[in-house]
Amino acid sequence: MSVPQQRSAGAQTIGILGAGRVGTAVARQALKAGYEVRIATAKPVEDIALLVEIVTPGALAVTAAEAAEADVVVLAVPMHKYLTLDPELLAGKTVIDAMNHWVPIDGEIEDFDNDNRTTSEIIQAHLPDSRVVKTLNHIGYHDLEADGRSPGSSERRALALAGDDDGAKATVASFINRLGYDPVDAGPLAAGRAFQPGTDIFNGSHTAERLGAIMAAECELAGV
Repeated sequence: MSVPQQRSAGAQTIGILGAGRVGTAVARQALKAGYEVRIATAKPVEDIALLVEIVTPGALAVTAAEAAEADVVVLAVPMHKYLTLDPELLAGKTVIDAMNHWVPIDGEIEDFDNDNRTTSEIIQAHLPDSRVVKTLNHIGYHDLEADGRSPGSSERRALALAGDDDGAKATVASFINRLGYDPVDAGPLAAGRAFQPGTDIFNGSHTAERLGAIMAAECELAGV
């Protein structure tokens, strides 16, 4: 599975919505990769400025609107809060859905539990004018900072990505590569089902070759 090479993939700024463990881990790894990082939460900037300075030194605490101006926006809020995401604010943006639906934490959510679509397809429907790409959900926040390797490194870990816009996937693939991982294009957003919680991809660490093989088998079974 090759990564599409359409449009410019040269993102320079990363906006992160959410300052929990996942959001801050992505921020630190992105800073290490040389990106400008902006972090926003539902709280006023002054309420998170000190946290951002301590936990993600080098990142900027900003408003959600300012974070949304970045080249790529990472969604790292609890899944049950997805309706708080402003569709107008994220219109036209390349958006990474790094969220997971955890029933023990989130409880049962009718939007997800009684819908045949993947969680990312539901997010895309909520953000109809955004280019949603599913990735970064199937690696632990500790592992994200520990497992990154330079391109070409032996046994470099791979991360899957799925989306319906090839240009957005190319941009996100470049981002994943700079974070230290081999990007593997799973196909359309619906293919994200293959790396939701409970799957072999979600539960393990794989090279690009192995991940691609698992993904192909899963997508064939699912008819994606």
